[in-house]
Amino acid sequence: MMGGYGMTGGFGGGFGGILMILWWVLIIVGIVFLVKWLVTSSSAGGRRDDGSKALDILKERYARGEIDEQEYQKRKNDLTQ
Repeated sequence: MMGGYGMTGGFGGGFGGILMILWWVLIIVGIVFLVKWLVTSSSAGGRRDDGSKALDILKERYARGEIDEQEYQKRKNDLTQ
């Protein structure tokens, strides 16, 4: 019986070998799609802006004296509505 491996050499040969190759291809493709999804979702999340960055810039401009309190309050109300 040739060491228990039969005529296929231990890899299942024929249909079994093709299924094993397809299984590993599916696993690799799944990993690639998972990584792409994670990269895309994290970069999209980084680009999401709820106005807090704009409000921070407004606060900095007010603190530096570039705008007065009236202008600060008006723009703050515009940003938070």
